[in-house]
Amino acid sequence: MEVFNILALLITLAAAFSWVNHRFIRLPTTIGVMIISLAFSLGLVGLGKAGVGGPGVIRDMLSAIDFNATLLQGMLGALLFAGALHIDLDDLRENKWVIGLLATIGVLISTLLVGLLSFWMFRAAGFQVPPVLCLLFGALISPTDPIAVGAILRKAGVPHSLLTKITGESLFNDGVGVVVFLVILGVASGGHGVSTLEVAHILVVEVVGGLLFGGIIGWIAFRMLRSVDNYQVEILITLAIVTGGYALAQELHISGPLAMVVSGLLIGNRGKALAMSEVTVEHLELFWELVDEFMNALLFVMIGIEVLILDLAPGYLLVGVLAIPLVIGVRFVSVGLPVTGLRIFRGFSDHAVKILTWSGLRGGISVALALSIPAGPNRPLLVTTTYVVVLFSIVVQGLTAGWVARRLSP
Repeated sequence: MEVFNILALLITLAAAFSWVNHRFIRLPTTIGVMIISLAFSLGLVGLGKAGVGGPGVIRDMLSAIDFNATLLQGMLGALLFAGALHIDLDDLRENKWVIGLLATIGVLISTLLVGLLSFWMFRAAGFQVPPVLCLLFGALISPTDPIAVGAILRKAGVPHSLLTKITGESLFNDGVGVVVFLVILGVASGGHGVSTLEVAHILVVEVVGGLLFGGIIGWIAFRMLRSVDNYQVEILITLAIVTGGYALAQELHISGPLAMVVSGLLIGNRGKALAMSEVTVEHLELFWELVDEFMNALLFVMIGIEVLILDLAPGYLLVGVLAIPLVIGVRFVSVGLPVTGLRIFRGFSDHAVKILTWSGLRGGISVALALSIPAGPNRPLLVTTTYVVVLFSIVVQGLTAGWVARRLSP
């Protein structure tokens, strides 16, 4: 299927599902679109089994899409830039230690614990999954996704500082999680060990390089924005950051996601305050809000219809269900340890760990990383398990996060 036809079908489905959700269901857009997409896909499967029709066309389309490349090399940069554009840098500085620890130490703790516990879970379910692949599962399921939960928590009246922690962590831990995943994937694919020095080198180049690069392109864009007063040109400059900047980061083998977060923070704070007129700021925010909504709709449609190419063997589904409490429990520990350590120096609300745990949704990046695992006997199991955890996270946690926050917030 031609690229244009694939994109046309995805946009048509996203528009139709968004309309149905807004007109009849009225769930948060991303969650509603994904649920309708999933129901649509399961309906096609049912029709196929009944001999009425089949999901062949869409399955062929999905087979032609590299979900990993589409998200990690295309959509992720724009989504992270758009998210960072609305974060107050002063709020981020005030919570820098919490966000920094959760996005680094928290991700590492989660990766190790999920890897260890899933090893025993897979064994108990009768699957012989090597330890390195269990760690790979831990790395891909650890990053959190702010896409759906941010608006829900804002409406629920969650304290502003806690919302900053949740959003800030999810913006930065995507980049860190991808780096950890790539390191472990290199070990799993190469069949040889990686020294501590090599790991440190990768982390420095990817993470530190991405942060510095994001600062550099953000500063260059800031200087360009200050020299003009034309919102069309200024929006094009921000688009250049997301497209050209992300592509260059990939070529330099540094973290494109982290570069987009840093540049988005710079443009969203110093750029808006010192380099843009009120007219430009208004148009810029409307433009990136539209881009964010559009890409999220496409992403969640893709997640919903991805079920058509999954191996839904009962054993795989059972492991996916067992992995749900495992991942949530590890999230509680990986959040609780850093927060407990920081309570010595600063105050937290009594139920901060519980809210951070339940609002730490898994999303498209986990699915994309799972689909990037090379072909092998354990790949279908890991992909299906990831999908089940992500599905529960978006639907159940996403729809109840506001209620939990209201009940637990002071």
